[in-house]
Amino acid sequence: MGFSRPCGVSQGGGQGIDEESFKKSIGVLGVVWVKKAIKLKVNGEVKELEVEPWKTLLEVLREDLGLTSVKEGCGTGDCGSCTVILNGKAVNSCLVLAVDADGGEVLTVEGLSDGSKLHPLQEAFIKYGAIQCGFCTSGMIMAAKALLDENPNPTPEEIKEALSGNICRCAGYSNIVKAILAVAKGEIK
Repeated sequence: MGFSRPCGVSQGGGQGIDEESFKKSIGVLGVVWVKKAIKLKVNGEVKELEVEPWKTLLEVLREDLGLTSVKEGCGTGDCGSCTVILNGKAVNSCLVLAVDADGGEVLTVEGLSDGSKLHPLQEAFIKYGAIQCGFCTSGMIMAAKALLDENPNPTPEEIKEALSGNICRCAGYSNIVKAILAVAKGEIK
């Protein structure tokens, strides 16, 4: 299966250079980068930030906004642990520059619950044992949420396709698929 979600990359993929090397090369070239003001609606709240132009949405969510459900597993868009919903679509936040998300609406796992009541997907993942170490769970839940928003009655094959960009190294996928199907069927509300 190939990756079915847009990655939001505005430039070529790959790791590139680290931030410190990038900053040093800027000095050598005599180019001065300034922070750019951006506005995001994150989990229903408007956030105005000033960010470096090379900072990813993942870094802004974790480092600047403290939303630690968004995990960096690979930094290359291969594992899906950084999956968030941006403007209604599941994206790998490690591949989206924060400046490219300017004006966008972002939803993370922290924005799913209603006060102390967990979202049905969160409840289902617990009930069906779709969690082991938990590292990939937030990304899986966000990919599942995007799928159910677009297709409220997916088949198991459609669920697997929607999760094809999310890697779980410990739990396997059968209980994850069962949990998502239970929510789709209205068994968990």
